[in-house]
Amino acid sequence: MTTTHRYRLKPVTALIATLAAGSTFAQDAAPAADTQALGAVTVRSRNRIEKLQDVPLSISVIQGAELDRLGAVGIDDITKRAANVSWNLGNQRTSSISIRGIGKIGQTEAQDPSVGIIVDGVSYAYNALTSSFDFVDIDTIEVTRGPQGTLLGKNASVGNVIFTTKRPSFTPTADFTLGFRQRDGLFATAAVGGPVVDGLIAWRGTFSANKGAGDIKNAYNRDISYTNTDRISGRVQFLITPSPDFKARIAFDLQPRAGETTNGRALPVVNPPTTYSNGAPITTLTNEQRLARRWFKDNTGYSLADYQNVITTDSVRGLVTGSAGATADLNWQLGSHTLTSITAWKSYHFDAVNDDATPFDVYRNAGGFWNDYRQASQELRLTSAPGGFVDYQAGLYFIKVDNTADYRRWWGNDAGAWFASNAQYARLDADGAGRDLLRNSLANVRASYNSPTGVQDITNKSAAIFAQANWHLSDALTLTTGARLTREDRRNVGTSRITSNGSAPELNPVSVNGVALGGFATNATGDLAAGNTAEQIALANATAAKYFNVPTYAALTAAQRRQVADAKAIRQTNIGVLFPTVEAEPFKATQPAWVLSPSYKFTRDLTGYASLQHGEKAGIAQFVNGISTPVKAEKTDSFEVGFKSALLNKTLILNADVFLTRIKDYQQSVRVVDAYTTALNNDGTFYYTSTTGNSPKVEVKGIEVDGVYGGIRNLTVRFSAAYNDAKYKSFPNAAQRAEDNFPGAAPYTDQSGKPLAGAAKYTGNVGVDYRQPVWGDKEINYTANVAFSSSYYSDAGLSAYSIVPKSTTVDAGIGFGTRNKAFNVSLIVKNLFDDDTVRSRTSTSYTPAIPRSVGIQFMARL
Repeated sequence: MTTTHRYRLKPVTALIATLAAGSTFAQDAAPAADTQALGAVTVRSRNRIEKLQDVPLSISVIQGAELDRLGAVGIDDITKRAANVSWNLGNQRTSSISIRGIGKIGQTEAQDPSVGIIVDGVSYAYNALTSSFDFVDIDTIEVTRGPQGTLLGKNASVGNVIFTTKRPSFTPTADFTLGFRQRDGLFATAAVGGPVVDGLIAWRGTFSANKGAGDIKNAYNRDISYTNTDRISGRVQFLITPSPDFKARIAFDLQPRAGETTNGRALPVVNPPTTYSNGAPITTLTNEQRLARRWFKDNTGYSLADYQNVITTDSVRGLVTGSAGATADLNWQLGSHTLTSITAWKSYHFDAVNDDATPFDVYRNAGGFWNDYRQASQELRLTSAPGGFVDYQAGLYFIKVDNTADYRRWWGNDAGAWFASNAQYARLDADGAGRDLLRNSLANVRASYNSPTGVQDITNKSAAIFAQANWHLSDALTLTTGARLTREDRRNVGTSRITSNGSAPELNPVSVNGVALGGFATNATGDLAAGNTAEQIALANATAAKYFNVPTYAALTAAQRRQVADAKAIRQTNIGVLFPTVEAEPFKATQPAWVLSPSYKFTRDLTGYASLQHGEKAGIAQFVNGISTPVKAEKTDSFEVGFKSALLNKTLILNADVFLTRIKDYQQSVRVVDAYTTALNNDGTFYYTSTTGNSPKVEVKGIEVDGVYGGIRNLTVRFSAAYNDAKYKSFPNAAQRAEDNFPGAAPYTDQSGKPLAGAAKYTGNVGVDYRQPVWGDKEINYTANVAFSSSYYSDAGLSAYSIVPKSTTVDAGIGFGTRNKAFNVSLIVKNLFDDDTVRSRTSTSYTPAIPRSVGIQFMARL
């Protein structure tokens, strides 16, 4: 009888708390006969343990146990379990998290993410730190919405995602997971720990391995697949408690470098559009037209049908990532106050070698970043004891970021034939000498390529002082106030350069943008220009002898000189803008953040609140074609009204809010004057280019609902939904849509009033957990998660071709095990109904969905 009573309590007490708030219960929570006061569910979003229902803030909380049941360890899976949060597909460097539709556009190396990531109290100042990692041994994940900055480490302009891992304790523990899935998938974790010196030192070690092939194989090398998984990681934590008034947590983590093939998982659109929106023909050279050239048709083992239906690339490799980190989290109890010091260091490496979408030797690297990122941070915080008229926190925060980025291109033997215009190709492919020139125009040339800058040495420093206080004006009314001042100092030193002249340095231009390249000067038809030095004329003569076997350049025919000019033009066009090492205009500013939030407890089970928040994201020091083009700071104001409730005899948690967010100088891709090209042409015309800049005004408003229901025995249902109306209130300098970029079109367009890129209007998710008791202490458990998103634009240009349709993805599992979690085996299916909604698309290509995957997972606790 006693055993049955304990089991009946589980789904409406601990399990509701687990799924609704994902946090621990306050230790003094008192259970009732069939339900427990859900107001006792706690969160850590404000650096102290607080009751979820008392925090005047829109928060979604996910419990690690829920993630474990469906093998959800990647950031994509995690964000499917919170309202109005999405993971935006890119690669291990360009992917991003958005909250309320803000943050979709991938960040540049010198730019802060819009959504802050905090792991065990340490802020990550770079999006890429979440992209290729498995989050295992998780206690809770909390999503806080709206500008953050008066607490929680580094300031964030639209919200935070806060990860708390399971901590060391003096209670011995050992948890293991082993999973097998389709496509040679293997997932294994181990989390073990306990006392080292009883009462003084405890430890916890977490280790994981996640390996498997992707769903699409590269026909050129079938051992390469998209998107494979290759991740091994380890984390070791030590808890040190030399006295009742002091404790320290020392942690180390490492993910050795490994490669995952993410870039290039795209297929061309068959029958792409042939006209612009005004009916004018699209004359841009397509890959299909290039493949029709003799140079490529001579390969009878590869056809246009292969290009359209199969991924076949010769040079692509996995994107190599790896990281390491260390944290010292020290806490002193000083009377009624706690002094906390968090010292942390984190490194990240990224290396991409990309390819064109063919098996030809066009690129050995089609443009891939090589990044070495390092951050060091220090937080010092003083926290008062809760209760009384006022409780507060105040502190200092500092972070320094160093990021060296090198964007590399390496051309191959077929690059000249690929990039030549139709006229250039026809002249050069006419004879053997022309074909040699066509090959050598780009063969083996390497560059730190100007997209946006070849090499960047970025140094960002942020120093802040912050404070937040809860003023308990009465038993029911609390006013939360907070402020922060952050001093930003952001610098960027950059250059774009050729790193290898390849097989034919004689085809270099004389110079580009003042950077000498050692070539000889000719006009458009290949005639030697006036002013060549004796050395340059000698080089021209050597070129004539190399390709045409004549002693002097003057002996070339007009057609031969034109072939030389064509090869030189192909090279100059493709190497782009070069510039020497220069420093961009730094961004230096003191930026405020603040919060004002009253909350009122109408009853024990109903709390209402309002919140006014202001936050700022630092500006950017950057280059556009070698010229410093700074980006202004982004400023966000957010107003929110909501309630938090426990209903139906406390078996239903229901939290909801309405919000209005206004952003000034939203940072994203815009059209700006290209000062370099304008000065180069010097013809009285302003030329424009696309780069990261500022959209003057963005507005987002909507409704969010979070809840959990546990009133049916053995069943728990977690749910969340959001309506999100995100628009550009003022965006006069947007790039033309792809379909509107016809010859003679204006260099930019006004997108004011249009939807924000990447922002779905409706999102929602439902999680279901049902546990059926069988055979004494055994149970069958059924788990599912449903994530829905309405359609949205997948690119900043808002092209009709970029619309990603609405989608619904279902993950589900059925398992058998013991109620005390000593053992469980589950059959898990990701994307149960094989939703095939594309992940992104353009007028010429699309990224297909990740198909259904079936696996079996064993979990044990010793």
